[in-house]
Amino acid sequence: MLDLIVIGAGLTGLIAAHTAARAGKQVKIVTKGLGATHWHAGSIDVLGYYPNSATPVQRPLETVRDLTRARPQHPYAILDGTLSDALKNFVALAQELGLPYAGAANDGDNLWLPSPVGAARPTFLAPRAQLAGDLRRPEPMLIVGLRGMRDFYPELIAENLNKQGHRARAAFLPLDLITERHDSNTVHLASALDDPARRMKLAAELKKIFQPGERIGLPAILGLDAHAVALDDLQAQVGAPIFEIPTLPPSVPGVRLTNALRHRLRQLGVRVEINADVIGFHAEKDRVLWIESDASGRPLKHRAEKFLLATGGILGGGINSDHTGKVWEVVFNLPLTTPHDRGEWFRARFFDPAGHPIFRAGVPVNREFQPVDANGGRVYENIWAAGNILAHTDPILERSLEGIAIATGMATARSACNLKP
Repeated sequence: MLDLIVIGAGLTGLIAAHTAARAGKQVKIVTKGLGATHWHAGSIDVLGYYPNSATPVQRPLETVRDLTRARPQHPYAILDGTLSDALKNFVALAQELGLPYAGAANDGDNLWLPSPVGAARPTFLAPRAQLAGDLRRPEPMLIVGLRGMRDFYPELIAENLNKQGHRARAAFLPLDLITERHDSNTVHLASALDDPARRMKLAAELKKIFQPGERIGLPAILGLDAHAVALDDLQAQVGAPIFEIPTLPPSVPGVRLTNALRHRLRQLGVRVEINADVIGFHAEKDRVLWIESDASGRPLKHRAEKFLLATGGILGGGINSDHTGKVWEVVFNLPLTTPHDRGEWFRARFFDPAGHPIFRAGVPVNREFQPVDANGGRVYENIWAAGNILAHTDPILERSLEGIAIATGMATARSACNLKP
């Protein structure tokens, strides 16, 4: 029998499965879809904004210590000081996978990187390909787009950067430098730039339009399977710092990270079953014996000693609701922390700095990350929860999504499998 089944294949689930499998445990991932990694920028947010505050955080690891004292039920508080070690482990793992991550030169500060519309976004760790875009650097920027490419607007990005005091200008190159296809998304373009001949054509045109002293911002399409090689090759040919700006989904940096983690999991013997929507489970007393997923003929049973829930919150599909105001956790129907009155789900202002209470809904857990009821009692002996499904946090508002995913994914897998840090 399997030691652990992880339900969910987002960053939380992949990190949890890797932690357990690397320790020699027999692990399987059961998931409805691919998780949110294809949607996010590939960077690792730890804490960009303190809850209820519009002031950005400069040194997140220091601010997290204040946060955990003020909010003892926050997932970072439950981690009990292991966040920094989890991030270091992730950096080491990403290096092994050929996708090196780094933070600010002044260790402990957030980076400030341009968003797909030219806003400044705080993040703690970023892929090496994004680091030259740090907005605290003094070099002017040349933002280059490809005519015919969807959802990347260099003129808009440059205009917004200039309004914030960052020198930037925009330029376009023809799309057929990279592909002859008239309808290509970012993944298609990134795969095309794995080809050295196409990179050579792109480099020749970039050399014609950039000015000495500039750094060049491109959409995040610099290679898919050979990304590190593509980045180094293009920078060497052009002779200028190059950085990627994440695009609207599908986000290539997120796809790269997902692909690399799944490849490592396959090497460790972890099976990932996609399109396996968990529709039921069977428990005896306080122990879950199996879960079952939807299948064409009849539901498929999955048995394991332990189960780790990493299905995401209300935006990720791990929590659902209906028009009557009922809110429920979709796999085990675990207790949730939600406003009792449906009228309290949302605040009057859409961009209220305090966010909306419904997005803080989640599964309350004990110090071992096991779900608990309203009295603090453990619901099931062999169930753990991690990531955005956890209560008492709004990771998107806080810009803490990936930090919580990585740190709780590692900590929960260790707790479930009785592993030492």
